[in-house]
Amino acid sequence: MVRASNGMIIALNVATMAVALSAMGFSLWFHVRDGSQCQRILKTPLLVVGVALLVVAATGLVGAITGSSPLMWAYLFMLLGLIVSLVVFTVFTVMVTNRGVGRAVSGQGVGDHRLGNYSKWLQRYVVNARNWAEIKSCMIDAGVCKLAANVKTGDIYNPIVSGCCKPPGYCGMERRNASYWVMPKKHGPAAGEPDCKAWSNKAEEMCYGCDACKEAVLRNIRREWKMVALINMGIIIVVTVVYSIGCCALRNNRFHYHIKSPHPHA
Repeated sequence: MVRASNGMIIALNVATMAVALSAMGFSLWFHVRDGSQCQRILKTPLLVVGVALLVVAATGLVGAITGSSPLMWAYLFMLLGLIVSLVVFTVFTVMVTNRGVGRAVSGQGVGDHRLGNYSKWLQRYVVNARNWAEIKSCMIDAGVCKLAANVKTGDIYNPIVSGCCKPPGYCGMERRNASYWVMPKKHGPAAGEPDCKAWSNKAEEMCYGCDACKEAVLRNIRREWKMVALINMGIIIVVTVVYSIGCCALRNNRFHYHIKSPHPHA
């Protein structure tokens, strides 16, 4: 039993160390090359996650190989902290992404672009000037609006492409070519709306400053965070199983130590 539990801990932590080293490698790769804004944003989180995983895995690996109870206690304490952190983050994610459910008819904003349907925290974090500038840079670097270059107006179903790469439909603008729109001489009823004024035919501007674009990004983030919450639930289950195996390994190591320890004669 001792060998079985320790063997599982060793195997799991070797795999974890491989993941950690990969994350650190990607972070260093982003650091040395002239990457896009999106890649530069990933640099620090990848490095932090990689170092944290490496420390946890190394502690568990050495503890399992040497049978050291102090190291196994430290390993289990870190795993418990990870479980608690994942639970807190998952609950937070669910709360943030479910704000606005049932408020589809709230009427905030124009047309389908209702920023009020999203939590205040999500709005402040995404729509603030600094973060939005980075998101905009990411979309430009990724060539998001190139996706809309060869499709008809009615075929643009991607929310981000639709919200960021063309003027809102209620502006009444006419499409002259793949990426050039003009306001007709007889302005539409919503021509004075902020999003209509914010539109530009310049590739680096387009509708990136529109509420329609911000709402599309928020919608995408909310969908992805819901997926992250589901993945986190799976990770919590896996880490809990690893924690249980670690507890068994610690208990068995201590029992094995007591069996081998010489007992003083009376």
